[in-house]
Amino acid sequence: MTYGLGLLADAGLVMIADTRTNGGVDNVSSYRKLHRLVGDGERDIFAASCGNLSATQAAIALLVEKEEEEEAGERLARPLAEARSMFQAARIAGEALRRANGWVSEALAPARKAGSCLLLGGRIGDAPPRLFLIYEEGNFIECKPDAPFLQIGETKYGRPILDRVVRRDMALPALVKIGLLSFDSAMRSNLSVARPLDLVVVPAAADEAVIEERIGEDDAYFDALSARWSRLLGEGAAAIPDPWFMSPGRHVPAAGSVARLRP
Repeated sequence: MTYGLGLLADAGLVMIADTRTNGGVDNVSSYRKLHRLVGDGERDIFAASCGNLSATQAAIALLVEKEEEEEAGERLARPLAEARSMFQAARIAGEALRRANGWVSEALAPARKAGSCLLLGGRIGDAPPRLFLIYEEGNFIECKPDAPFLQIGETKYGRPILDRVVRRDMALPALVKIGLLSFDSAMRSNLSVARPLDLVVVPAAADEAVIEERIGEDDAYFDALSARWSRLLGEGAAAIPDPWFMSPGRHVPAAGSVARLRP
């Protein structure tokens, strides 16, 4: 399994994905899950993938392949270079993912479906960055201000900090930091999420450079971030007053009885 995250703020877009691929407890591999699909000066488009590896690799290949493929006289996917907006790019990516999932599901039938999905994000021209979650059937939803992030894969352990902290008005450095903390939480509780992490930052201003980084196994900043976050969580929990019913002198009910909780 894997974990992919996209965070969209007024300042820009942050996308992060891990590289862990599991085929059982004794078959663990690393594959890149965050892909640059287009970077031609006019378009910066990225995708984070999750699910069946053969299906996601086929979908990515369809999106970056320069030659047009034909099947029964029908084009398999239009090139992303033809997209005039990120919405059109999402439609093109949805078509490619639907076809790739169909091919792999047909090969796997009747045992199981491919079940792969994508996070697609980036910008075209001077338009602000946009972020989409593309489902296995090819349909998609767009990230909106009321919930400024989207996740795929092993999402549950990394979500609480996003729900509590992420805001649309956050600066990009803070957004990257919260995103990495989300991955730290996921890795603490789930062995199927692991470094290296791939990260991309697309600023809202079209004249600012896109940042691409890989957070390796021995990355000093991530190690310090993880250790400090653990320490601060412990200190924060210790600073909260104990429950009133546990204070000295209070009656402690016998084992098996139910205490009435009141302020």
